[in-house]
Amino acid sequence: MARLTGTRPVATRRWGCAAAFLLLLFTVQAAQKADFSGDSTAATINHSLTLLQRLQELLQNGNGSDSVLRVRSATSDEPKVFHTHQLLLSLQSEVFESLLRNQSVVTLHEPPETAALFEKFIRYLYCGGVSILLHQAIPMHQLASKYRVWGLQRGVAEYMRTHLASESSQGHVVGWYHYAVRVGDAALQESCLQFLAWNLSAVLGSAEWGSVSVELLLLLLERSDLVLHSELELYTAVEGWLSRRQPEAPVAERVLRAIRYPMIAPSQLFRLQAQSAVLARHRGAVQDLLFQAFQFHAASPLHFAKYFDVNCSMFLPRNYLAPSWGSQWVITNPARDDRSTSFQTQLGPSSHDAGKRVTWNVLFSPRWLPVSLRPVYSDSVAGAIQPVRIEDGRPRLVITPAMSSPDFAGVSFQKTVLVGVRQQGRVLVKHAYSFHQSSDEAADFLAHADLQKRTSEYLIDNSLHLHIIIKPVYHSLIKVKK
Repeated sequence: MARLTGTRPVATRRWGCAAAFLLLLFTVQAAQKADFSGDSTAATINHSLTLLQRLQELLQNGNGSDSVLRVRSATSDEPKVFHTHQLLLSLQSEVFESLLRNQSVVTLHEPPETAALFEKFIRYLYCGGVSILLHQAIPMHQLASKYRVWGLQRGVAEYMRTHLASESSQGHVVGWYHYAVRVGDAALQESCLQFLAWNLSAVLGSAEWGSVSVELLLLLLERSDLVLHSELELYTAVEGWLSRRQPEAPVAERVLRAIRYPMIAPSQLFRLQAQSAVLARHRGAVQDLLFQAFQFHAASPLHFAKYFDVNCSMFLPRNYLAPSWGSQWVITNPARDDRSTSFQTQLGPSSHDAGKRVTWNVLFSPRWLPVSLRPVYSDSVAGAIQPVRIEDGRPRLVITPAMSSPDFAGVSFQKTVLVGVRQQGRVLVKHAYSFHQSSDEAADFLAHADLQKRTSEYLIDNSLHLHIIIKPVYHSLIKVKK
């Protein structure tokens, strides 16, 4: 806690302003709790804006101040002095209530970043509102946590969760994630991690990629829901991270072993072995994985699955945006009519299947009705049909193969649909829907979307921007001892 200095308070404090504040507060509350009880002449008289204005004037002018806060920082010789009111600070913060109980002058020692925001922080204690920028979120959260102002702490955390997509010059999501880990905010931590996973390509090319910690990098590499152009793009970014950070050999080897080499074409693997300095330095740690990847591409999947366990993450594609794995689909005016499209993908990631294609048919319906909501005849009135409203329907997306083939043996297809949204002028992935392997549609697809509204967060210029990804997954059919 902060180091304190101060003097004992005088016997009689000037409490006139505090009493006035309480009187105004009670007046407003009494008016708002008026018992209308059928009286048409009753009305609510609300002067809360006037109250807030007077509270701001109290802080600004120091009228009736009975306590002083002196905020010192290592970057300034002179402290910032705030003439405050014990009642107001104590109402908002149990820490200030304790500090001001036996003294009227308190010296607080703050780091430069929190000291710079202390005036905003105090203003919140008086008025219940504050405006912050992206780079101010962490120090404001630190102040709220240190002085136990729980409402402000929750408000800043919510601000961070809803502004992950906001554009900043140096990036901020990685820093927010690391901060969430330090303070134990699991909800913010998961929100940051999900945003980074779904928008990894944007992060890989930004300044904040170099600040990713080892722990965060390993967490990302474990995930199969990473959205990026290809596994080669991920390897290139990881290689750059290793070159800049120069971690110890065990860490570097653990990172390199998390790359899914079977998802990289043989020609690209040969080039990496010949040109990558990082791979040359740690070749011994990943030699077995490279050899296995070449075997995977050389043999038929059915034959390979006899001798190797393909039911592991190494052989599971991530959400790749390359054309061989799926297709974009922009649906204009998606609330109007049913739409359909088709596209082709490669049968599987193995080079053995490189020349084989699967055609997919996709149907989008903006107002599909579940069975429970479909019109039925009523027993009470002969021939009557229950009315059905347009808004009772929900969007539906069905993805089916246009053909069947013996080549499908041992392969199942996972489908993922990404929904692009515009945030602060950028198109980013905010929603992702994954289909069960045995299903042709996602049960919760756009369940909470209101496509009737042009201002819907799911729409960009009244269009629905989808990217459909097909992830072929091989399965072991026959077990043979190696």
